[in-house]
Formats: sequence, structure tokens, C-alpha cells
Amino acid sequence: MRLWLADNEQQSAISSLKYCRLLFFFLFSIFLFVRIGINCYLCTSLNIKPFFKTMIQVKVINKGKQPLPQYATPQSAGMDLRANTEEAFTLKPLERKLFPTGLYISLPEGYEAQVRPRSGLALKHGITVLNTPGTVDADYRGEIGVVLVNLSNEPFTVEPGERIAQMVIAKHEQAEFVLVEELDETERGAGGYGHTGTN
Repeated sequence: MRLWLADNEQQSAISSLKYCRLLFFFLFSIFLFVRIGINCYLCTSLNIKPFFKTMIQVKVINKGKQPLPQYATPQSAGMDLRANTEEAFTLKPLERKLFPTGLYISLPEGYEAQVRPRSGLALKHGITVLNTPGTVDADYRGEIGVVLVNLSNEPFTVEPGERIAQMVIAKHEQAEFVLVEELDETERGAGGYGHTGTN
């Protein structure tokens, strides 16, 4: 009789423990659901900064003397890249040169880093990234370089540590080509290269 009572109490304790675990996970799920809902409402309706911000992790090795790239403002898309050079270099008109950054990165699969010109250098000095946007693939492990070209009529000197470009981390997709005999027709058709006019 005592043995039966002990077994019964043990079974009741196990059932209570399972119930408590289920209740905990249920309440925790409700908490997460409510928090995410409130966060989305504040972000979309009231334009309030979210409670949390998702950022991907990018592994980086910095062999240069410059600080790591950083976002200048909370909503910046690009981070400035700096010239990791020992001395200044003057770009003559129409001259191009590959500038090292000292940075080596490992991107998550499905992401790329785009190297783009800085608007200030382009507008004021005619300095741009020649292969814009330069693409850094997720499986590339070499040093990030910036190909600058001087499109102005005046020489331009790049100082050591100067911000020469910006880097944008972007998600991308891969495509598989399907060979067909013809494409579906559209109203535009083959029109391109200014076919809609200028007005």
C-alpha cells in the first residue's frame, strides 16, 4: 500500500513539473509575441526607435593602422573606408589607383559588401570608385581594396587614413537560368535606352 502511494505521488510530481514547464513556455511565447507586436506598432505608426535592432555579425581582421569602419548616424546605410597608406599619393587627372584598406572580412552566406563612392569626393573633386559598385563576395578572404579614379582636371592628393569610399552590407539572391525558346510578351517589349523620351 505504501509503495503504491509513493508511486502515485511520484507520478503526480512529474505531471506537475511537466505542467509548469508547459505553462512557462506558453507565457514566455505570449510575452515575446506582445513585445514584438508593440515594437512593430511603435516603429511603423509612431516612428519610434525600436527596442532592439537586428545586425548581422561580420568577422574582420584589421591589419591596417586605421579604426574599423563605423556607421556615422543611426540610419546610415554605408560605413566609410579609409586609405591604409604610409604616405600621401597624388592622383593625376584620369589616373586610377588601387588603395588598400587593411581590412579582411568574412561575410555570412547570402550577403555581399558593396564599395561605393563618397558623394563629397565625387562632387567637390571628381573622385569616384572606378568599378562602382565594387563587390566583395562572401567567400572572398583577401584584402578589401578601393579603385579610385580622378575624373577632374586637377590633381588630387589622398592622405593616409583619409575616407575614400563607403561600404554597404547588402543581402542578395542567386539565380538559376532556365533555357526557353521565347519570353512572355509585355507592353514595353524590347524598348530601352531612352525609348520613353525625355519629357
